[in-house]
Amino acid sequence: MVKDTKYYEILGVDPAASEAQLKSAYKKGALKHHPDKNAHNPDAADKFKDLSKAYEVLSDPQKRQLYDQYGEEGLEQGGMGGGMAAEDLFAQFFGGGSAFGGMFGGGMRETGPKKARSIHHVHKVSLEDIYRGKVSKLALQKSVICPACEGRGGKEGAVKTCTGCNGAGMKTMMRQMGPMIQRFQTICPDCQGEGETIRERDRCKRCMGKKTIVERKVLHVHVDRGVKSGHKIEFHGEGDQVPGVLAGDVVFEIEQKPHTRFQRKDDDLFYHAEIDLLTALAGGQIYIEHLDERWLTVNIFPGEPITPGKLHLGASSLNWDANIAPGAIKCIKGQGMPSFRHHDFGNLYIQFDVKFPDKTQVQNVELLEQILPPRMEQKLPPPDSMTEDFDLEDVDPRQQARAQGATDEDDEDGIPAGAERMQCASQ
Repeated sequence: MVKDTKYYEILGVDPAASEAQLKSAYKKGALKHHPDKNAHNPDAADKFKDLSKAYEVLSDPQKRQLYDQYGEEGLEQGGMGGGMAAEDLFAQFFGGGSAFGGMFGGGMRETGPKKARSIHHVHKVSLEDIYRGKVSKLALQKSVICPACEGRGGKEGAVKTCTGCNGAGMKTMMRQMGPMIQRFQTICPDCQGEGETIRERDRCKRCMGKKTIVERKVLHVHVDRGVKSGHKIEFHGEGDQVPGVLAGDVVFEIEQKPHTRFQRKDDDLFYHAEIDLLTALAGGQIYIEHLDERWLTVNIFPGEPITPGKLHLGASSLNWDANIAPGAIKCIKGQGMPSFRHHDFGNLYIQFDVKFPDKTQVQNVELLEQILPPRMEQKLPPPDSMTEDFDLEDVDPRQQARAQGATDEDDEDGIPAGAERMQCASQ
C-alpha cells in the first residue's frame, strides 16, 4: 500500500507504473511545461520543478521504496534534499547542456558517427603562383592509429573496461552539505579519464598505450589559377585519427603574399609606371614584366599625352618626389588576373607618374617657348594696385595635401580610391 501518491499524481501515472511508464510520463510533461516554451506562464516553471522532483524520486528504486512506505517525510529524514537539478534530469533524456536550449535551440545531440578534429593551416602563396597555378607539396604531422596494436593500446584482451566508472571516464560523486546533497562529476581516478585500464607490462611498446602515433604526411595542394585570399582547400579524412571515430580533415587556407610591383583587386591588377615628360608629351614605349615572365610592350602614341591627374595619398606618398606628378590611369584589357575556375581575365590598370625635369635641366627657356603651347593668359592687377613679389619654396607633401584639401582615400590594399569602379574605355 502506497502511503503518499502525490508524486504519482504529478506525473499522471498509477502507483504501480513501470519504469518505462514513469520515463514516458516525465518526458511528455517536461516537454509541455518547460519554462523555455512557456515564457509568459510563470506557473509552468513551478510545474516543471514538481515534475522533475517527482521523477527523480520515483526513478530511483531505493528512493521510490522509501517514498511509498513513509511519504515525503521519510525522504527528508533519509537525507533527500534538493537532489539533481531539473536541467540535469532533462539532459538525461535529451543530451547536451542546458535543458530545453539544447532540444529546441540548435543544441540537439549530434547524429551520425563522431569525427576527429580538423587540422587547419595557412598556405602563403605568391602572386606569380596564383597567376600561373601551382601544386605545392606540404608536409604535416598528424596522429594515426598505432599499427602495432591496431589502436587498442596493448595486447589483445589486455585492455579492460574500468570498473570504477564503467568505461565512462567520469565518476558521479555525492557530497553532503548540511541537509543538502550535492551531486557532481569528476575524472575517474582509476583510469585517469580513459575509461579503460591496462597493466603496464601489457602496454603497446610502440605507442606506450596511447593508441596513436605521430606520422609525417606529405600532401599535394593544388593552387588553382586566380584563387583569392581566404579560399580553403580541404583534404577529407587526412587529419588526425582516433580509435572509434572518423578521421578528421585537413584544411589549407590560401593567403596571398604582398607583391613588389603589382597590386591586386579581385581579378584586376594595378601597376605604377614612371615616365619622363618627353614620353608623356611625345609618346614612346615602356616595358612591364608580367607575372608569367612575359614582357609587355606598352605604346604611348604621340598626340595622346599622359596628363597629370589627381594627387592621391597612401603608400606611394611616403616616397613622394616634388618633380613627379601622378598622371592619368590607362587600361590594358585582359592582362589582369585569371578568373578563378573561369576562362576570362581581368584588366591591367597602369597609373603613369610623370617625372618633370628639375631646374638644372631646364636651360633653354626660349626654345621651350617655341615648342610648347603659349603661356596661359593671366589676369593682371590694375595699374594703380599695390603689388609685392614672392618666391615659392618647397613644402612637405602632407602639408601640400592638406592645402589642397586632399584626404587619404586609398583602400587598405593601397589602390587609389575609385580604382575598383574603373573600366577600360571602348576603343
